[in-house]
Amino acid sequence: MKKLFLTLFTVSSLWLYAQQNELHTHDRYCRHYPQETSIPSFAWRSDWQSPRIFDYDVTFYFLDIEVNNMNINISGTVEIHGKVTAATLDTFAFELIPQMNVATFTFNGQTYTNLNRVGDNVLVEVSPLSQGDQFVASITYGGTPPTGGFFAGVTNAYSSVFQKNVTWSLSEPFAAKSWFPCKQDLPDKADSVWVFLTTPVGTMAGSQGLLTNTTILPSGKPRYEWKSNYPIAYYLISFAVADYQEYNVYAKPAALQGDSVLVQNYVYNHPNFLPQYQNSINAVVPMIELFSDIYTLYPFHEEKYGHCITQLGGGMEHQTMTTLGSLGFNLVAHELGHMWFGDNVTCATWSDIWINEGFATYSNYLAQEMIIGWSGGQSFMIGTQNNVISQPGGSVYIPPSEITQENVWRIFNGRLSYDKGAAIIHTLRHEINNDELFFQLMNQFQTVFADSTATGEDFKMVAQQVTGMDFNQFFDQWYYGEGYPKYNIEWYMFDNKLHLDVTQTPSSSTPLFKMTLDYKLTYNDGTSEVVRLFQDANFNQFQIPVDKTVTNITVDPDNWTFEKVNSIIVSVPQQHNPVHFTYGPNPVSDRLTVYLTNENNEPYQLQISDLSGKIIFEEKAYGSMYQVNLGQLRKGTYILRLTNGRQDFSRKIVI
Repeated sequence: MKKLFLTLFTVSSLWLYAQQNELHTHDRYCRHYPQETSIPSFAWRSDWQSPRIFDYDVTFYFLDIEVNNMNINISGTVEIHGKVTAATLDTFAFELIPQMNVATFTFNGQTYTNLNRVGDNVLVEVSPLSQGDQFVASITYGGTPPTGGFFAGVTNAYSSVFQKNVTWSLSEPFAAKSWFPCKQDLPDKADSVWVFLTTPVGTMAGSQGLLTNTTILPSGKPRYEWKSNYPIAYYLISFAVADYQEYNVYAKPAALQGDSVLVQNYVYNHPNFLPQYQNSINAVVPMIELFSDIYTLYPFHEEKYGHCITQLGGGMEHQTMTTLGSLGFNLVAHELGHMWFGDNVTCATWSDIWINEGFATYSNYLAQEMIIGWSGGQSFMIGTQNNVISQPGGSVYIPPSEITQENVWRIFNGRLSYDKGAAIIHTLRHEINNDELFFQLMNQFQTVFADSTATGEDFKMVAQQVTGMDFNQFFDQWYYGEGYPKYNIEWYMFDNKLHLDVTQTPSSSTPLFKMTLDYKLTYNDGTSEVVRLFQDANFNQFQIPVDKTVTNITVDPDNWTFEKVNSIIVSVPQQHNPVHFTYGPNPVSDRLTVYLTNENNEPYQLQISDLSGKIIFEEKAYGSMYQVNLGQLRKGTYILRLTNGRQDFSRKIVI
């Protein structure tokens, strides 16, 4: 009965989302919009980081700042607490863009005025400290940071529907320094953070952790005092300020044995908002309970989860309190998934953004599969896979050379970081072929790397340890490699066996995808079964004993893997032993690849002739793969012939 209620509950939230007329409908990704191609350079300008910034580890941030729902002005004091990691620290470095003015700087209680600003770095010569020494740097500052574009550090906007002005932060990947002094280094998570936000009368401000107090200052302005004791990456520190009202619900993960997780929501204080979006907000409750069951207990259960509504075109997974511009099921699930993948375990480098975005997108799929139902999951996964194969190339892993200030959208590429990232997790689940083991892997990864950072290699290591399987080839082809496989299949029945000749050609530079592929066999009596066959070469021949006649074959019927099936052809039964070969692509644009079953590595004579029989090309071929450059031939139909002197086989090719 409980499961039925949750399903109906979530379906109703989907219906409500369809009624939204202002909040953005692009809820698939938290920060990627293909139509948004030009971003002002200031929003994510990386410049360079002084080597001095790596002389210490941050242990604590304390932001005591004043923010406003009417503009993006920021002023106040930030403390950076840390521990020296270098042999000696005699120059303290932090990041803050030049548009933000530093009024005073103290280091361990001593005031310094010799600030040297180099790009976005502030360097201060201080009294030397030794390795292991602790310090407190205090920076009083203020200014108006640049804004505009999705990746702006601080944005102000107006909701015409709900008549509210709202200001919010979004620091990922390089913009935290545009609004507070910090160290932008992914592996260096602060152990804890306080964010005190002084706001105009009549407004509220949300942030991470617990609201420990609301102090009314002598000016009459409220100060919202948020404290979090969980480790946090620099870009996950946030605020949002508006005329909000608070709406709270509670999730009850099974692991808490009756206790609950607060879901604290700051939404527009307008009489129409909650009636319109309440069910959509409530839909996060079964998601928290689901992810707590299949991953590990919600990582920040001692504090909260929640949402701050803004005019953001999507969402941003700020730790314990996501910033949202809409409340669609997919977006809410995606951002919640980030609490595990992105916040609890954060990518160690932007090259490994898969740890954040691929797994959050797959969390979205799992919410569809396990809350909405199998058909909802199938629809989501088909759309994901179709997007992946809509273009031939691209890898999930991002080479460091591609992560530049001019190329920030490469990090958040929806087809690769999000969809291909999720699709290969689904393929990995299929290779493991044991859901209990697969989710044990997810749990172990969260446990081992909790409160820290991880790379794709780290996930591979845990996957191999948990399953006992070798995933080196898997990661080489799917994670680091480019493209996807394309298949041409011929089959026939002979001698109570189904014979399958399966050719795999790559869409891009990865030459071969070794993979398990499902084939649904439909028989003449109306029954069917699924067989799993492992493709370990570009051309494989399979023989499957059957006691009934196969009438139809469907490839990957449950959409576990992503590939294009170019053709499935019923061929004439072969009662002798011909020279088995196949080829691709057909039609040929330039290069033709011929694949042979040639275990003995004997030579074959390869001929190409026109339809009159005139031989145009002739050469000996060896091994199991041979490439022919046909770019010089005129367009038309030709005959490809292969013989070993004893047998020969011919097929048509089109150029």
